[in-house]
Amino acid sequence: MKPNILKLTVAILFTVSAFVVMGKVSAQKTVSLSPVTASSLGIAVPAQTPSAASQEKTVEQTRKNIKVLTGMPDSQLIPVMNFFATSMGRRCDFCHVNPWESDEKPEKQTAREMIKMVLDVNKTTFKGNTTVSCYTCHRGRNQPQGVPILPLPKPSPPPPGGPGAAAPPAGQPQASPSPRPAVPSADDILNKYIAAIGGQAAIDRLKTRTAKGTVVQANGNSFQFELSQTAPDKFYLLVTTPQGPFERGFNGQAGWEKTARGVREVIGGELVNFKAGNSLFALINFRGQYARTPRVRRDKIDDRDVYVLDGTTTDGKRMRLYFDASTGLLVRRVTATPTMIGVIPEQVDFDDYREVDGVKFPFIARASGIEVGNPVSTRTFTEIKVNAPVDDTKFKMPPPAAKPTSP
Repeated sequence: MKPNILKLTVAILFTVSAFVVMGKVSAQKTVSLSPVTASSLGIAVPAQTPSAASQEKTVEQTRKNIKVLTGMPDSQLIPVMNFFATSMGRRCDFCHVNPWESDEKPEKQTAREMIKMVLDVNKTTFKGNTTVSCYTCHRGRNQPQGVPILPLPKPSPPPPGGPGAAAPPAGQPQASPSPRPAVPSADDILNKYIAAIGGQAAIDRLKTRTAKGTVVQANGNSFQFELSQTAPDKFYLLVTTPQGPFERGFNGQAGWEKTARGVREVIGGELVNFKAGNSLFALINFRGQYARTPRVRRDKIDDRDVYVLDGTTTDGKRMRLYFDASTGLLVRRVTATPTMIGVIPEQVDFDDYREVDGVKFPFIARASGIEVGNPVSTRTFTEIKVNAPVDDTKFKMPPPAAKPTSP
């Protein structure tokens, strides 16, 4: 259980660390948490491209006693389990006992029947789209909500000039509404963003980034992390936990993870996620991440006017980027990952931008996910350096621990 907790703790740091000017992080919870609960500390697992998905093993190939989720990439299992828990407002032990593959609790069989129902409804009624999910009916309750909750909310007043509005007096011209300014294009918004964080020339000079910081969970747990990145995609991350150090890295060819249990290589679809989430420029080159030009619309975050880029990424996710209409800085990133049982959302809000050697970085990032016990985690950078020398051996996969010899 503990290695899974640590693994998904670090996943958040990865998604964040990728960006030269932003990030998000979460850390592990108490050691009593199940691997399912701990998993959503990592941000939603990106949907795989066909080639990546074909390389990754499915859950029935890697886990025991899988009955209805067959064919799903293994990297999506824990986020999907968290999606179930969030939808029901419960924890893992509502359906599971230890070992997790056991069918001891009848609630687990009920869950399988409900999953089959959802899959069938989407297949037969919605042409295979994941329109309906567990959350559609349960909304965080054990029992589905099928009756309106009273009292109903008060209806909104009709807009001026709506049905029943009095006509202007005869002979008096009707005032025309002020034309709303046209929204800028996606290219205009991205160009303003690049300029806001320091300009393309400053970005082009970025070769390395090192950082230190703290992750604080909703329950108050706090953990230290260190990050090293070298262009274009090498990275090393160290998270200090009560169970010991947790490390992950990529040397440009091989990805790896090291825990108290030893070293393992990261391959297939999981490696794709590694690289996509941790490249030094992953969250700068947005044009290359969208499959086509995203739509643009206006919105508000609190009292702040923002422009939203909304589109599908090359790896099949939906991504919405929220840029401050005044400063041009990125203030929120929302992604939605499609799975066979529903769409898994994740959100990161960025704050406290500071200039470091000509480039602005957000020193605070708040990650919101679907993990019931820890819905929000805050990552704060205490130190960021760019273009400092980085020891290339950091990225190399450590040798496996030697097995003790028998006497």
